[in-house]
Amino acid sequence: MRRPLLPLTFGPLLLFAACAKPPEPGEPFPGLDKAQRDQFERGKVIFNREFEPETGLGPLFNAKACGECHEDPVAGGVGDEVEVHATALLADGFCDPLADLGGFVYQQEVTPALKNALGIDKEPIPGKATAQARRTSPDILGFGLLDAVPDSVILAYADPDDRNHDGISGRPNRFFDGRLGRFGRKALVPTLAEFNEGAFPVEMGVTVPAVPDEETVGGQPIPAGVDPLPEPELDAPSVALVNAFVRSLAPPSPPKLKGAARLGPELFDKIGCAACHVPRLRTGDSDIKALAHREVAAYTDLLLHDMGPALADICLGLASPSEFRTEPLMGLRFSETFLHDGRAASIEEAIRLHGGEAVASRDRFAALPSPDREALLAFLKQL
Repeated sequence: MRRPLLPLTFGPLLLFAACAKPPEPGEPFPGLDKAQRDQFERGKVIFNREFEPETGLGPLFNAKACGECHEDPVAGGVGDEVEVHATALLADGFCDPLADLGGFVYQQEVTPALKNALGIDKEPIPGKATAQARRTSPDILGFGLLDAVPDSVILAYADPDDRNHDGISGRPNRFFDGRLGRFGRKALVPTLAEFNEGAFPVEMGVTVPAVPDEETVGGQPIPAGVDPLPEPELDAPSVALVNAFVRSLAPPSPPKLKGAARLGPELFDKIGCAACHVPRLRTGDSDIKALAHREVAAYTDLLLHDMGPALADICLGLASPSEFRTEPLMGLRFSETFLHDGRAASIEEAIRLHGGEAVASRDRFAALPSPDREALLAFLKQL
């Protein structure tokens, strides 16, 4: 059974803002100790570091730096890159991530050495794939707070059988070892550390101690001499510093609602958006005191929801092609394109493209009087 929603009032957040200046985008949480602040600054340098083939880049990659995909308006923000994923949904319902064939992320760039060796410009997608997907790069500001939300809080919002008959059937995804997933557009990855660590080999072709072997090229070994650096190409302390930086990025400051936008939170709840985009989650214990036992205005339940056939693409883990994790809306104001693949050019278009479990809320949005629709959109544009 789903828990009651937390109040939508911004009173406590605004009171905090009046007492202390909120961090600017890209700044760390207030309250970090000296050592944590030092790790944040050192991790930021590695996050923005551009790799080259001579320093470990590739031979397959999507970007040369973490900060290339998460850059606007600051390190940790959104990016304009669009990558390609592919999986295979088998006849028995099993979702094959195509790991033995280079999947499920198919890199769109190659180093000169690999191009000379194989004559390719990107990693080939195998014929076994039953679907492909495009994925944009979201902002990751405040994701350390999402990492600190206890599993029990997320599971409390799950209602896979829709026992309360509200048409919302959120359910968790699970990693391949059974742990609760929460990161990625299909909520596959359980922890932020694993998400960050995996990005080095998957997105940049830079091996790390947890993933010390280079990926294959569509399932085939990398040709000899193409990647001469010893593995791993980035050491554990450097990976840990990047993780410290990402975990400590403060969430976007709360909106200062004025005029009609002040009606937005009430309308958001009234038409049912808050049933999936839960306005606030609460963190639990954390080794970083600034992350522990605090509310985060994330606007997500971190669960999978069926978004209808028009948005469907790949399966992943337990997620069917039409299921996606509720996208966190904190930092929405930094985006110029919307939805998981960037197909929507505006927030309103993204709402109108919602299907599946979101049909009722979508239709209520469309039925709002024009002033109310504009008030709701004005609110969303400030998140």
